[in-house]
Amino acid sequence: MARIFSPSNSALVLIDHQFGTMQLIKNLPLEQVKRNTLALARAAQILKIPAVITSSQEDRLQGAMLPDLREFLPEAFAARVKRLGVVNAWDDPAFKSAVENLGRRNLIMAGVTTDVCLVYPAITAMEMGYQVQAVMDASGSPFELSEALAQQRMRDAGVVLTATNTMIAELGYDWSRPGGMELLELLFTKVLPPIKPAA
Repeated sequence: MARIFSPSNSALVLIDHQFGTMQLIKNLPLEQVKRNTLALARAAQILKIPAVITSSQEDRLQGAMLPDLREFLPEAFAARVKRLGVVNAWDDPAFKSAVENLGRRNLIMAGVTTDVCLVYPAITAMEMGYQVQAVMDASGSPFELSEALAQQRMRDAGVVLTATNTMIAELGYDWSRPGGMELLELLFTKVLPPIKPAA
């Protein structure tokens, strides 16, 4: 199969990675989801991939966005779409416009929770003619059953389910290219503590 997702034709979409919402994740370790989300953001920064960030009701139970995202995606963080409460982000005109304005047809999406915040916009994006890869370990759900059913719905709609390491490797393609070593280092430090050189 030909390589489809690349830095020149893809965009990153992060949905509702908020303190309150993330506490609902029970199918994966919360710290792992956070690290993977930040790894995607850092990879986008390294490869100069445009991003859209959206949140829902930051002043309520959902809570504030992960502030770490500001470090890697400062412009997207500042311009994040603050939805008033609509569940499917695509139904928010500001979000729809933000994604369309990027001019990219390949979307790398992650959201919290998978079974509410990610499933609907991922499927809608497919219906609108985008190609979507959903990064499952940068997303999560309160229950194994709702996670499995949401994944099945997305898969049935043509969404490709993937993981952070796989997505970063696909985008990087060749570690010898510009940014390749930074991506490789990112993969190592995301999984392992920093390796100290031998004395």
